[in-house]
Amino acid sequence: MTTLIFGAGNLLLSDEGFGVHFIKYLQDNYTFPEDVELYDGGTLGIMVTHLLEEADRVYLVDVIDAKGEPGDVFRFEKEEFLLGKLPIKMSPHQIGIQEVLTLSDLRGRTPDEVTLFGVIPASYEAGVELSPILAELLPKLAETVVNELKTSGHDISTR
Repeated sequence: MTTLIFGAGNLLLSDEGFGVHFIKYLQDNYTFPEDVELYDGGTLGIMVTHLLEEADRVYLVDVIDAKGEPGDVFRFEKEEFLLGKLPIKMSPHQIGIQEVLTLSDLRGRTPDEVTLFGVIPASYEAGVELSPILAELLPKLAETVVNELKTSGHDISTR
């Protein structure tokens, strides 16, 4: 079984780049087995459909537009995507992850398990650094994902 951890976002708009910063954090702090792929998806949208379709398990990390406070993390599963039950708007990428998953589902190629960790941003200001609130969140969310992977049998070590 292959697992994809996919971080989306635009690094030039501070917190909008959270998913990409998340992937870099994982790369810098953990060692993953070959069956776990970390992918900086940037704002590629539909261009990465094949990566999502080739994985058995996908974790998506992105910012979302939802009610709450900056730094709040929401978790959504595949069924919520495909049934249109997400009470949020994904970040403003050209074609979002929701649309990509819907296209994959129409083609019968949706991964068995898909989880979105959506984070409410504090800032979309121009800049390559995360706001302090979201920078502080990186290790906590990384630990959550890594612990889930370990529980499912992946051998992950700290660098």
